[in-house]
Amino acid sequence: MDVRAVLVVTLFGSLALAGGGVVTTLVFRSVDRRASEVGESLPESSDGVAQAATILRGGAWIGALERLAIFAGLVASWPEAIAIVLAVKGLGRYPELRSGEKSAVAERFIIGTFVSVLWACGCAGLVAWLRT
Repeated sequence: MDVRAVLVVTLFGSLALAGGGVVTTLVFRSVDRRASEVGESLPESSDGVAQAATILRGGAWIGALERLAIFAGLVASWPEAIAIVLAVKGLGRYPELRSGEKSAVAERFIIGTFVSVLWACGCAGLVAWLRT
């Protein structure tokens, strides 16, 4: 692998890792703002993101590791990594998500996972595009 390729992978890997958390937080804030505009109540708090974080502890770390694993899998031409990461994450969070009264938290789990995975896929896609 040449130096340029290493730099591209490192740059976009860092963007996948760090940028995904920022984008996910912005999406959560947008969802909360939209929910308050249409009159939906947030779970037990005026800050839905903070409330979800108290129930789904470690979410930022898990999301970062999720993005890193998906990015690395895609850059290594192993797209099956997406399925493995999502299966492990879903099974690991199942106890917190199975309760019916925490549907807003489950919604945040799904939104956060989708945003995080799409961000990692996008960063890996840019690496693939720049390789050609």
